[in-house]
Amino acid sequence: MPNASAAGHALRALTHLASRAEPIPAAHLARALGLPRSSTYHLLTVLVEHGYVVHYEEERTYGIGAAVHELGAGYQRQDPLQRLARPLVERLVDSTTHNAHLAVLSGRDVLYVIEERAAGRPSLVTDVGVRLPATVTASGLAMLAALPRRQVTALYPSATVMVSEGPSTPSALRRELVDVRARGFAVEVGSVSPGLSSVAAAVLDRDGHPVAAVALTYRGDEVDEGGAAGLAASARETAGRISARL
Repeated sequence: MPNASAAGHALRALTHLASRAEPIPAAHLARALGLPRSSTYHLLTVLVEHGYVVHYEEERTYGIGAAVHELGAGYQRQDPLQRLARPLVERLVDSTTHNAHLAVLSGRDVLYVIEERAAGRPSLVTDVGVRLPATVTASGLAMLAALPRRQVTALYPSATVMVSEGPSTPSALRRELVDVRARGFAVEVGSVSPGLSSVAAAVLDRDGHPVAAVALTYRGDEVDEGGAAGLAASARETAGRISARL
């Protein structure tokens, strides 16, 4: 299928150009793709015509064009994470009968982007658009634990003044994240709302980077340790399914 092959070459070319810090010569791209120079020039001509590649004639190099930015903007407009995750979060609520959330990391905060309520369960302070300190929430701890340790240190250097709830110092936070990694999920007990606890698991992209977290919130006096472990397993399973969809 020559058309499919051409499409594959185009995608590989765009991926390679996007990975470079600066525009590159056509000969460099031809070597990277393992294509003849004539085929590479033809491919680049088509991509330039459609705006996906820019030809810098004076430098004799090629770089990413504005049409690629439009693709990225379209991806953001369609809220793919929420569209992919919402049905799975809804199923999680149905299967566990507890409130569930999907949150993303925004600096040192978590931002709640999906909130699904279970009938008869306590009302929550969290809602779509609400921000809370990441170290206070199970969702935040789950995502921080999945970040490279250097990135956590950059977010919370030794001089950081921590919030009153959650780990009290950056070193205490690092110890907490070690426990989260060992368990495979994060736990929060009464830090956000007295009497309520949460368990959460990180959603990872193809590179293993945390893009979100799935959490379940429940009354601490209604769920024992074994029940909490079961809810954590359900949250991890849902997070894994969202990761697979991504």
